[in-house]
Amino acid sequence: MATEKKNDIERSVEERLQNLYQLQTYLSEIDRIKTLRGELPHEVKDLEDEIVRYQTRIDKYQEEIKNLNDLINRKTGEIAERKTKIEKYEEQINNVRNNREFAFLEKEKEFEGLEIELAEKNIREAKEKVDIKNEEVEKAKEGLSDNRHILEEKKSELDAIVSETKLEEENIRGKAKDLEQKIDDYTLAAFKRIRKNARNGLAIVTVQRDACGGCFNRIPPQRQLEIKMHRKVIVCEYCGRIMVDGALVGLAPEPTKEAPAKPRRKSSKAAAAATDEKKAEA
Repeated sequence: MATEKKNDIERSVEERLQNLYQLQTYLSEIDRIKTLRGELPHEVKDLEDEIVRYQTRIDKYQEEIKNLNDLINRKTGEIAERKTKIEKYEEQINNVRNNREFAFLEKEKEFEGLEIELAEKNIREAKEKVDIKNEEVEKAKEGLSDNRHILEEKKSELDAIVSETKLEEENIRGKAKDLEQKIDDYTLAAFKRIRKNARNGLAIVTVQRDACGGCFNRIPPQRQLEIKMHRKVIVCEYCGRIMVDGALVGLAPEPTKEAPAKPRRKSSKAAAAATDEKKAEA
């Protein structure tokens, strides 16, 4: 009974390792498809963001131009009103009865004249700013047009690649999703965590030439024996990847190097006979 339970545990570990390795195979294939697309998805996203920035900049400039034009119109209206006041004051000056009224009206005229000069200065400055903003708008529109043109080309290129690999990727993703249902939550979560931290996306690797297939650090013989026994999930002490025996996942065993044959030493009797033979010939 105990032996059967032990065999069940070992079988469970073997199945988990086989499922994880197969899942890794699927995910690596998806990574390969993403590599085929290269940096295009990122380039498309960057161009879309750049277009949004250009459009935001244009909207901001146009809003500033609108405010400046409103200021110009408002100041132009103020100038007209003040000129009307000046004309009124000039009429009143012609009918003054004393110096006090004359001085008061002259001060009012002078004040309105200064306000007109200030308004005219504000209008000139506003018009200069409008010209600058209009130039900025034109530059931004050119940049927006260029980026839209490039975006269309990049999207067409990306769509062509995606259309070629979409069916294959969906098929692999479906297989990976189905396989995940066969793996317990704890093991699957650990696998995904290792894969996320791994530079090349490999969470489970085989032992290759007495070394970890992920970081290539040497694995002690005792550790290799434990991996081949499939009694528990073993991770590399250097990179943290799960290690599996290649034979368990259907990989051909590595060819063993034959040790060079040692030269046979002659026996003491043969050596003595050879010496005597040489003496006789001499």
